[in-house]
Amino acid sequence: MSPQAIWQHLPGVPPRLMGVLNVTPDSFSDGGRFTSAEAVVQQTQELIAAGADLIDIGGESSRPFSDPVSIDAELGRVLPAIQAVRRQHPTIPISIDTTKAEVARLSIAAGATIINDISALRFDPTMAEVAARHQVPVILMHMLGTPKDMQVEPRYTDVVAEILAFLAERTAWALDHGIQRHNLIVDPGIGFGKSVTHNLTILKHLHRFRELGYPLLLGHSRKAFIGKILGLEVTERDIPTATIAALAVREGVDIIRVHDVALTRQAVQLAAAVEAAP
Repeated sequence: MSPQAIWQHLPGVPPRLMGVLNVTPDSFSDGGRFTSAEAVVQQTQELIAAGADLIDIGGESSRPFSDPVSIDAELGRVLPAIQAVRRQHPTIPISIDTTKAEVARLSIAAGATIINDISALRFDPTMAEVAARHQVPVILMHMLGTPKDMQVEPRYTDVVAEILAFLAERTAWALDHGIQRHNLIVDPGIGFGKSVTHNLTILKHLHRFRELGYPLLLGHSRKAFIGKILGLEVTERDIPTATIAALAVREGVDIIRVHDVALTRQAVQLAAAVEAAP
């Protein structure tokens, strides 16, 4: 199957579920749990069995105040994971969560089929060239600043309008640099340079991001704003994560990035059944 717009060829109807597989030692949610090939394969099998349509593999933590890692360190984490997943699951779409063009290039060579760039192609000037050459789908996310400083008093005059303008500019830039329109996906970047109120406003107006004309991804799973509202530790946030996913069905989200796929799948299926009722 052609890698072009591979997310569109997934079975079923939106929203599709992207299962998170962090192979970092310091992820905010599950850092250090999936650093061996055996653990990667086991977790992938569990995600797919639970209903994951895509697997998102990341080797550099983007939690607030985190520092970047070297290309070699990131490659040493993600390439063995991608290869292990691809050996066991030849057809599952694999997203590489990276801002580095060389990591994306070698990950595609190892079997990745989607680039998930939290910088929206800003941090590495050659990332667009890699995406255009390989014609893989690219997820462009909004982030205020960098992971190191994004949560230092984030401010907006109109958070939805400003994110819309940013994503409109970045998608236009991507098109100008050879990436095909059908390969672009947008993500408003929940938790990336946003306060609790900003995140809630984005969630309330998710449908606005459909105005851009691209598939919409939501990545809210276990984020800190849930803990701040409900007083929950990160390991206790899967039920509210699933609740938000259910609400997102009505807003027209196409892809939902989550840690607990099984719980979210149930919530999404129920919400979709309600939406389909006469």
